[in-house]
Amino acid sequence: MKKPIKIAAIGGSGFYDWDRLAQTREARVKTPFGPHSGPVLVGELGGVPIAFLPRHCRGHRLLPAEVNSRANIYALKTLGVERIIGFGAVGSLKEELSPRHFFFPDQVVDETKARRGTFFGDGIVAHVAFAQPFCKDQTEVLYEETKRLGIAALKGGVYACMEGPLFSTLAESEYHRRLGYSIIGMTVMPEAKLAREAEICYTSVAMITDYDCWKPGEEVSTSMVVENLSANNGNARRLLEAAVPRLAALPRRCPCGRALEGAIFTDPAFIDKKTAAKLKAIIGKHLK
Repeated sequence: MKKPIKIAAIGGSGFYDWDRLAQTREARVKTPFGPHSGPVLVGELGGVPIAFLPRHCRGHRLLPAEVNSRANIYALKTLGVERIIGFGAVGSLKEELSPRHFFFPDQVVDETKARRGTFFGDGIVAHVAFAQPFCKDQTEVLYEETKRLGIAALKGGVYACMEGPLFSTLAESEYHRRLGYSIIGMTVMPEAKLAREAEICYTSVAMITDYDCWKPGEEVSTSMVVENLSANNGNARRLLEAAVPRLAALPRRCPCGRALEGAIFTDPAFIDKKTAAKLKAIIGKHLK
């Protein structure tokens, strides 16, 4: 009998493959939201089953706004995933968050404009609590392992998620700095929202590549980003190898796995059956 796949990593820019996994196979899941970002690589790391999905597809073929996050999260939920580590490249809005730092935000502001950010609608209404968007228990383990590995890291602060694909204007960068935000990126939303709706623990591992465009002499450039991406993604693989065994043994006492309790507002007598069937992997246990 195969071990359940409870942990997944979503790779960001430059993180498209993972050759350290054993007993690998590719999985494709048919989802009611269309295709996910290419095949999911399923394998084992230190005996722990894990799934890996490159967010932008292998070869980086999807813009941030083109990523089908609903299909990605639905596919991982269908595989049995309970924990997601979402890696992504970001720009820093604070002096102390220099390139090649890892940052673990505890808050997020969604400034995206054209993304479907919920599984619900079409006859089923749910309002899920999202005051604490990232799993505290899981994030603490990842932060501790990052520090233990000697990777420069900080935690606690706001991730501003912009639409992209262009980087910030100087006015936007200064505006976000005055609001006190820590980093800016393009991919954590709606990924984190959907993970919460799917009752999956989610941590953002934000890997800093640049100072956005606010710091004179260190404005963002493609060459700078690519060079720092390479270093960051090497450290991302090191972090996963160190943290996955701890995460596999971590009791799931956080509220993430109970996010839908009491959140479905639609009267059961009026729930659209077609939509309920479509969302069975997400809400099935709450409709019994």
